[in-house]
This record gives sequence, C-alpha cells and structure tokens, in this order.
Amino acid sequence: MSEQHGSAIAAYWDAAAAAFDEEPDHGLRAEPVRAAWARRLAEWVPGTGAEVLDAGCGTGSLAVLLAGAGHRVTGVDLSPRMVAAARGKALRAGVVAEFAVGAAEEPPTGGQRFDVVLARHLLWTLPDPVAALRQWVIRLRPGGRLVLVEGRWRQTGGAEPYAAGPDTLPWHGGVGAAELAAAVGPLAREVRVESLAGDPELWGGPVDDERYVLLARARGPAA
Repeated sequence: MSEQHGSAIAAYWDAAAAAFDEEPDHGLRAEPVRAAWARRLAEWVPGTGAEVLDAGCGTGSLAVLLAGAGHRVTGVDLSPRMVAAARGKALRAGVVAEFAVGAAEEPPTGGQRFDVVLARHLLWTLPDPVAALRQWVIRLRPGGRLVLVEGRWRQTGGAEPYAAGPDTLPWHGGVGAAELAAAVGPLAREVRVESLAGDPELWGGPVDDERYVLLARARGPAA
C-alpha cells in the first residue's frame, strides 16, 4: 500500500470512528449482543492466556472481550482514532490490551508470534487480501489458529463510497466462504467454516446475507 493510499484509508476510518460503535455488532453495547460474541469467542479462542493479534481491531470491542477472558491481546488498526477509541474502551473496562497504529495487512509486530490471529469484516477493505492472509499465517506459532469472521453483505444505497474505490478491491462487498476457504487452504490446515447468519444476537437482529467464521490452523505440530 502506498503512503498516499494508506493516508486516504486512515482518513476514511478516522472519519467513521465516532459513529462506528452505533452498529450493534461493532459497539456491543447491548448485553445480548455482547454476550453472544463472548460465547463465540470462547469457542474460537478457548481457555486463557493465549497471545492474540486482532488485525484491524477497529474500536477494540472484540479485543476487550478477549482481554477480559484472560488473553493477552494486541490490536492493530490503520486509523489513529479507532486505536484511541480502543484504548479508551479497554481502560473503561479495566482490562489490559496493547493497541498500535499500523496496517492490518502487515501488522507492526516485528518477530512476535501469536497463538491466534483474529480479523473481522476486514478483508474487503484490502487491496491484496491474499497477501494479508500470508502475513497473518506467518505470525502464527505452529498449530496456531486463524479466526476470520467474514461474509458477503448487502450494501445500503446511501453508504459513503469507500476511500480506495470499489473497483480497486478484489473482495469489495465481502467474500464468500468457498472463495475464502480456497485462498486459505494452501496456507494452513484444518480449514473449517461455520455459518453465523442464523445467530441474530450476534448482529442485533436477523440478517439475510452470508456471514460466517473461517477457522484454520497454521502448519506445524498441533497446538
């Protein structure tokens, strides 16, 4: 991503930060929605003490839930205002989590390796999502888990055009489960997809588009 392009994307999400949590599944302000995500995260990231990278963490809602469950979380987002909101959210929740400003497709985590890399509704924003998948997989420890919450969702007619321009993004509007599984398959093992469309509490109400989680393991000895 060029510096100019990255600045435009960061500005887009900076502008969106103030209202971002108004979406039920972004802010998790309603207890049933928050509890639904907490239950799912406990399934995908069981136990405690896992090192988790939240790529494209936004305002930090999932990172805060994971930290509250006893995991060590690092959130990365290109938008400084999103990161500031995430830090404030963690502080108010009384949990410890690290947040950094940086490109989610190449997180600024140096040589650190993680037990889990999580990304939610992020891949559609990336100019080279397959390259991002490669970067996330190499940041996993052998046997570590990739957790991708994705889908193909209906677009609202009044939505503001994305800064990158939809024609430049291979997965604009989301990515179907079969296509994502095909992209992850050569990079990982034990690729599995679970539909999330039938769980309205996750979204604050019923949905009629494709939503799912893809789970996969990094190659190497099982964790």
